[in-house]
Amino acid sequence: MKLYFSPGACSLASHIVLEEIGHPYSTERADIKAKTTEGGGDFRAVNPKGAVPALMLDGGEVLTEGVAIMQYVADAARATHLVPAGGLARARVQEILNYVASEVHKTYSPLFRPGLSAEFKAAQLAQLDAKLAAIEATLADGRDYLTGAAFCPADAYLFTVTNWSKPLGHDLSGFPMIEALRTRVAARPAVQAAMKAEGLI
Repeated sequence: MKLYFSPGACSLASHIVLEEIGHPYSTERADIKAKTTEGGGDFRAVNPKGAVPALMLDGGEVLTEGVAIMQYVADAARATHLVPAGGLARARVQEILNYVASEVHKTYSPLFRPGLSAEFKAAQLAQLDAKLAAIEATLADGRDYLTGAAFCPADAYLFTVTNWSKPLGHDLSGFPMIEALRTRVAARPAVQAAMKAEGLI
């Protein structure tokens, strides 16, 4: 398998899950603005959406969208410690993955647009804080990770998108449970390996 990524983008979460599984894979950096690959190819020929992550499977098919990629690679590796095989436990992983994708990630994204007014940025940050407050409340029961005692792809995804707070000047100190979760996730060997491979540390 080959993962197409952009350093620090949402593809980092898929990169982390691939490291967690420990099966062989390769990576290729994609320039999502120029729509080119590190090898000089047209990234749109890989993913017509022009976005990362994209995972080229061994048979040549390409899977896109991080939520789908993370679940697929966990299933393919039979990594039920990351994504349970079925039932409510699996649904809980899907529940929080979808919340991070549709609510948290999509609230961060507009903040990277150039020329934002101060009013828009303040309103968007207030929305982001409301989304993060819901996660903070979930973690308040003493759980180590988003779905309980075990790390799952949603933890990698939340870690990835909340990394964007620093360059945006967004203060996470009001979310001590999330900060503690981020510390636990950052310490994982797979996270360290993925971040080093992307030149982030």
